[in-house]
Amino acid sequence: MTKKEQKSSASDFSSDFPSESRMEFDATISRMVQAIGGKSQEDLASFFEISKDAIYKAGRQGKIPPAWFLTIGKKAGISIDWLVSGVGPMRPGNAQAAPAETQKPAVAPEDDLPWMAPEAAPSMGYALVPKVKARLCAGTGSLETEGEVIGYYAFKLDFLQKKGRPKKMVLMDVAGDSMEPDVWNGDTVLIDESQRDIIAGAMFAVGIENEVFVKYLLRIPGKLVLKSKNSEYDPIEVDMNGDLAGAVRIIGRVVWSCREYVR
Repeated sequence: MTKKEQKSSASDFSSDFPSESRMEFDATISRMVQAIGGKSQEDLASFFEISKDAIYKAGRQGKIPPAWFLTIGKKAGISIDWLVSGVGPMRPGNAQAAPAETQKPAVAPEDDLPWMAPEAAPSMGYALVPKVKARLCAGTGSLETEGEVIGYYAFKLDFLQKKGRPKKMVLMDVAGDSMEPDVWNGDTVLIDESQRDIIAGAMFAVGIENEVFVKYLLRIPGKLVLKSKNSEYDPIEVDMNGDLAGAVRIIGRVVWSCREYVR
């Protein structure tokens, strides 16, 4: 590699993920190959269902996508800290397990699965937030399930800390059009369950009996008002001294949302 190429390669390093020298990069990739029971970078590319060129590109840029660590950690039961640094046991509890392609899914307590902890992989500066199957109704509809976790999504830890408590955050999908154009049918919202004190005009996830709504909240004497953004929907007024008072629960404040354009 020429001095010009070395300078260019160094300039590609990103603060979003720990920068690595070429030797460190190769060592990390080798650990990944070992973790999946592979023999080459082609095996690793096949595991991720990407082209081998994507591996080469990561090497040129001097950084490895965090999703690669999280995917191996989850699928193969590998310690993320070990993948990143090579320090510590390869697997949580130093348990012996089969390579990823032959290993059967294991059921273990959440505390034993570092990739499932809300503040997992701190050395990478990322946190994992659980997404639950329950759909928030932005109109009408029923709660599909009581918080069944269907996956984990990586966020920058400092991003989450600016918005609340990462360990108390959860992702849910929204169903209905009553919050359009602020939140559309099918959008995903990030809820901080530690923020339950009502702030006038803020968006919250609210449970009423067996339904969950995402609404703007207002408090008036003796009543809680759930207000939609869509003018076609009338506000829902809950008498806090009535029969439904005990059935109302503030789940948490909506602190962020996202939208997919290809499903």
